[in-house]
Amino acid sequence: MNQQATIMAEPVDIAEKMALITEHWRPRVAAEFTGQELRIVKVQGDFPWHFHEDYDEVFIGWKGEVRVEFRDRTVTVRPGQVFVVPRGIEHRTVADSEAEVLFIAAIGARNTGNVDDHIYTAPTGVRA
Repeated sequence: MNQQATIMAEPVDIAEKMALITEHWRPRVAAEFTGQELRIVKVQGDFPWHFHEDYDEVFIGWKGEVRVEFRDRTVTVRPGQVFVVPRGIEHRTVADSEAEVLFIAAIGARNTGNVDDHIYTAPTGVRA
């Protein structure tokens, strides 16, 4: 089967793109692949409790520490670490001081999952 694929023009410099982000909790799309997006985001404070019905969410620590809180436990994600939150599991992210995170989610998926929050729900598809 002959399928047409699009090759990225150039590699994405994550540090350069992250430096352009000024808002917390507003993810930017750095790359798309096989129905997924690699998103980059700066975080600080508490994010609302939510879950994602249709996909697992993959967190990759880039700078600083982020806690992924569940109702029964907390996991800390540090730079160079990866953590997967399975679909349907309620969680929230918390950062005591500014941190930078990469995460993988389904293309166009709402960052707040099942919750529509006037402060934290970010527009989808915004490029880095």
